[in-house]
Amino acid sequence: MSFQQVIGQMPREVYERLKTAVELGKWPDGQPLTEEQKATSLQAVMAWQAMHLEDPEHMNIGRDGEIVMKSKSDLKRQYRDEEEIVRIEISH
Repeated sequence: MSFQQVIGQMPREVYERLKTAVELGKWPDGQPLTEEQKATSLQAVMAWQAMHLEDPEHMNIGRDGEIVMKSKSDLKRQYRDEEEIVRIEISH
């Protein structure tokens, strides 16, 4: 099975675990990632994002393999329609 096939069949849960491990530099059990594990996991995360994410986050790899960066106004527009959970006014 090729790398692309493995990534294509990788469940979202596995992607999320790899993404978190790369972000934190350690596995869920607290074991640090080796440099090789970091590199391989990052490659898998980027490939999964390119294959599966229709609407990339503020900075990700798009389906065409290019880095996608959303502007501040794009992000505001994206989240404007989401329901507000709570708003707190802080007085000084």
